[in-house]
Amino acid sequence: MKNSFEDLEVWKKCREVRIAIWNLSQNFPDDEKFRLSDQMIRASHSSCANIAEGHGRFHFQENIQFCRQARGSLYELIDHLTVAKECEFINKKKYNKFYKNIEAAMRLTNGYIRYLKKRRDGRG
Repeated sequence: MKNSFEDLEVWKKCREVRIAIWNLSQNFPDDEKFRLSDQMIRASHSSCANIAEGHGRFHFQENIQFCRQARGSLYELIDHLTVAKECEFINKKKYNKFYKNIEAAMRLTNGYIRYLKKRRDGRG
């Protein structure tokens, strides 16, 4: 499909985060399967899904709002990652690696929001 959300660098980065989080959560204790692990997977899915849904709206302001929701899910994911470190499910090195990856997704999301705002305002 031409001009698909799958072509967006921001969606690709969020997808990368989603896959990494799913793989990470597989190593959590079994009793976390429906708690922290599930929350992390849902937040990572949400970031991708909101980018995709916003892209499908074909209206800049709606797209921006969905991107803001995607960004919120990435912040939520950082909080869950912090809990995983505090509960010693992951070490500091792994935490830092995932944090940087999520941060990169946030930067791309913020850049995409700026781009959409310029397009909305007729400046891009």
